[in-house]
Amino acid sequence: MTDNSNGTADSPGLSGNGGRRYPDAYVRYLVHFHAERDYFECHEVLEEYWKEHPGEADGEAYVGLIQLAVSLYHQRRGNLAGAVKMLSGAIRRLGSGAAAELGIAEVELQRLMGARLVELGDPAAFVYADLDIPLADQALLRACEETSGASWERWGQPSDLSDRYLIHKHTLRDRSGVVEERERQRKQRQEKRGEGA
Repeated sequence: MTDNSNGTADSPGLSGNGGRRYPDAYVRYLVHFHAERDYFECHEVLEEYWKEHPGEADGEAYVGLIQLAVSLYHQRRGNLAGAVKMLSGAIRRLGSGAAAELGIAEVELQRLMGARLVELGDPAAFVYADLDIPLADQALLRACEETSGASWERWGQPSDLSDRYLIHKHTLRDRSGVVEERERQRKQRQEKRGEGA
């Protein structure tokens, strides 16, 4: 674990839920989710943490939260089939106490997700609306406020549907670093094959 002040994905986070410590990545996920409505970034930040901490007790719940964010990203873009698939997975993974362990009002979240799944079942009538994750842990909510800074003013506000970058981030973001890293790994594999010959 690292110092909480540096904001790294593996820092211990805050106390809450009876002394529970939440990872900073989870708090940042919640800020992206509620204050920025940047569901793509929710996926990025929590998936990175989840991959860096295999076997963590809350791993399935993190995957469920990632699926919830991806579902909303798909819903906002009109990919309702993808949205249904992701939301169904989120409902499965965020039940049986998993969400409650993360300071979430689990029964209310399950109700909201179930209602949304029903809405998605009628694509002709579906109208996108953001979904809020109901937080039961007030210490967690305060940490989100502290972490969000100026964006706290937008907490719970609807998505800006005119923001093309927010809506289509996966196609518009700068991927040069990812492309460079893949090329570097490809060259390493080629070199290894050349050495083994």
